[in-house]
Amino acid sequence: MGLLDQCQALFNTSSLYGVLGVSKEATDSEIRHSYYKVSLRVHPDRAPEDLQATEKFQVLGKLYAVLSDKEQRAVYDEQGLVAEESDSLQQDQCWEEYWRLLFPKITLKDIQEFERKYKGTEEERQDVMQIYLQHHGDMDAIMASALCCSQEDEPRITALIQTAIQAGELTAYPAFTQESTRKKKTRRQKADEERQEAEEMQREMGLNDADDSLVMMLKQKHKSREQNFNSFLSDLEAKYSKGGKAKAGGKGKKVKTSNP
Repeated sequence: MGLLDQCQALFNTSSLYGVLGVSKEATDSEIRHSYYKVSLRVHPDRAPEDLQATEKFQVLGKLYAVLSDKEQRAVYDEQGLVAEESDSLQQDQCWEEYWRLLFPKITLKDIQEFERKYKGTEEERQDVMQIYLQHHGDMDAIMASALCCSQEDEPRITALIQTAIQAGELTAYPAFTQESTRKKKTRRQKADEERQEAEEMQREMGLNDADDSLVMMLKQKHKSREQNFNSFLSDLEAKYSKGGKAKAGGKGKKVKTSNP
């Protein structure tokens, strides 16, 4: 079965760009960033409940190998074909090793340093605006998806969105402008419960704030938020990744926000 047929069977689309959720005009860094996020969701170690995770992960590796190669991408864009006989698509390639060359492991210290430099920047503003559009103003989804955000950041994020709406940069979705007090209260309660659970687990495991194992502890404890936490890590790792010797673009860049 060829790569395009595999994409159709596993991801319900034969479009390489469609699998990654990007357009044909996406930049190299946007494709790289999307490849990481999608592959992270189906990584065999992080998606054990997905029986096809390994196969999907391998197909994503092949897909990225095509789109990150200028010549192969040009052929695909012009003819809609993939050179199945190319070296980059050989079955015996270790796609896990290829993935790790592109995206080295990060530490909790990296996360904290990124957070310090990221909050309050234009990049954060653009990211929040994009997430707002993606989720049509649903603050539950926005707060769960925004990078480096805790419950304490919600007033700041809300103000950022309100300012953008007033300036005509964003559509005033009712889900945001008419959110009920009850929904806000429920979100605060959930965040408080998760924070307390994390603090309790941290004490039980004898971890301190500088301990990198805290990252894994949080993921294991908060199964209900694991996908969002993984999404946060994927964004951060994609921004920090240097690519090693593998073919890839540069550091991840922000995507310009546009109204739907």
